[in-house]
Amino acid sequence: MEHLSATPSLAEKIYAAVRLIPRGKVASYSQIAALMGNCNLRRYVGNALHKNPSNSVTPCHRVVNAKGFCSGSFAFGGVDVQRQKLKAEGVSFIDGHVDMAQHGITEDDFEQMHAELQKVCAEK
Repeated sequence: MEHLSATPSLAEKIYAAVRLIPRGKVASYSQIAALMGNCNLRRYVGNALHKNPSNSVTPCHRVVNAKGFCSGSFAFGGVDVQRQKLKAEGVSFIDGHVDMAQHGITEDDFEQMHAELQKVCAEK
């Protein structure tokens, strides 16, 4: 019999955080890592999102690098797929990257996501 932990794994917490990014907004890998309590986990965040079991449940297309650039073409099944998904949500681009001033999560968004994440993790 498999033992199921009541404490969510780090990957599960990352997926929960990404599900909290509002539609039409993006967060950076570092911001998601900061929600986990360690900004240095940004590579782990990227790795976890690459292994995302369900893009329809966890909208990992809303995570971009700190400068607003999308992932490489392999991550979403083809060239420009992430960009197309973001544009469908109303996200605008400037010189090939997300207009972070307009679409990046704000400090208020971050604080609200942090509070919601604490609740979600407490419920598990």
